[in-house]
Amino acid sequence: MTTTATKAHPFDDAVALAPASDGTATGRTTAAYSNMVGPFGGITAATLLRAVLDHPERLGDPLSLTVNYAGPIADGPFAVTARPTRTNRSTQHWSVELRQDGVVATTATAVFGVRRETWTSTEVTPPPAPALDAVDAAEFPDFIAWGHNYEMRFVEGGMPSPEAGAADESTSTLWVRDTPPRPLDYPALAALCDVFYPRVFLRRGQFAPAGTVSLTVYFHAGADDLTAQGEDAVLATARAQHFGDGYFDQSAEVWGRDGMLLATSHQLVYFKG
Repeated sequence: MTTTATKAHPFDDAVALAPASDGTATGRTTAAYSNMVGPFGGITAATLLRAVLDHPERLGDPLSLTVNYAGPIADGPFAVTARPTRTNRSTQHWSVELRQDGVVATTATAVFGVRRETWTSTEVTPPPAPALDAVDAAEFPDFIAWGHNYEMRFVEGGMPSPEAGAADESTSTLWVRDTPPRPLDYPALAALCDVFYPRVFLRRGQFAPAGTVSLTVYFHAGADDLTAQGEDAVLATARAQHFGDGYFDQSAEVWGRDGMLLATSHQLVYFKG
């Protein structure tokens, strides 16, 4: 009897880490998640979160993750070091570094914790959106390789075309999921929080050099909630509050099955022009 090995999902290939003898973990960039310069920021965030999730001292599930993109990541191998800086009864704080050739390219901090039942209330509401199948899938430009790993159906604020011109506001709302479909987990959710193209593209109606400087994700869903989501698309929305002096901010929400708020995120983005 012969068996056929199951091929790993491209996302899992991209965030895969192998333990090294010196206590670090090693990985490498993949062409599938490349961006205009270096890898897609969301895949880097997912990889750093993976390093903590795989660590034998990890306590609980992710509550927050902050990634600071300190420098460019070149194509090829890298090393990730994750260490717990303090463990309390219900929370655990982590420091993470990604290095290439001994030079720090990305740093991160993470908070993990043991979730418990409490009073719950969500004050924000999902943006209005038609059903997934009522919205056409969008095509990303060929030079943005990572975009082809997601099915994106824009409700508003789609990728601007040259003839569209500048927009009056920066909001994009879309249905999105991995392609091929993949069950949602914390690394995939972290990456989804960075799936929005730079808001300055929409406001100005043109591409411009831009890149995330710092990204923070707050995880509101427990592990069981993500399991229940399965391979379903999520509804994601993002907007900027201010552009100026070479930087803009972005706030985002990711909504799941039955209108559950899965995560919120904030980031600072560098741009030219």
